[in-house]
Amino acid sequence: MVRINGTELDLAGRILADYLAEAGFNLTRVAVERNGEIVPKRLYGETILTDGDALEVVGFVGGG
Repeated sequence: MVRINGTELDLAGRILADYLAEAGFNLTRVAVERNGEIVPKRLYGETILTDGDALEVVGFVGGG
C-alpha cells in the first residue's frame, strides 16, 4: 500500500506520473514529496511507487 495525502491506496508498482494524471493533477502545477524528499518533476515518469511509500501531493492554484 502507498499512503498519499494520508490515504492508503493500492498503487505499488505504478508510475508516479500515471497516478497523478489519472487523479486529475496538472503535472505542471503540482509538487510531490516522497518519503520526506521532493521528487523532481523530470523524474515523475521514472518514479515507481513501492509498498510503504508515503507521498504528499500539493497542487498549486492561481488567483487573487
